[in-house]
Amino acid sequence: MLEKTTRMNYLFDFYQALLTPKQRNYMEMYYLEDYSLGEISEEAEVSRQAVYDNIKRTESMLESYEEKLQLYDKFQQRHSLIKELETVIASKDKVIIDKLNQLKELD
Repeated sequence: MLEKTTRMNYLFDFYQALLTPKQRNYMEMYYLEDYSLGEISEEAEVSRQAVYDNIKRTESMLESYEEKLQLYDKFQQRHSLIKELETVIASKDKVIIDKLNQLKELD
């Protein structure tokens, strides 16, 4: 479950601009603020089932965007390569390490 939550948080970060305000609000409350479905339904004054359906539909949309655009996958690949480079040049060249740190800050 934690792996799914982490993945959804990243997908939300990458693709939230493509969602409606209601979808963004429900996803923020559910994944970022850890609200329960019942708490969200009370806040939005809709049924718990409506919230559940909206979140599931939004999750599917985020996965579809990722399948097409692969922003999260590319982010993970970049992150992995940077870690490998850090390991290889750990104490060899401070300038390269500084540049890698600058790359990390861009993400």
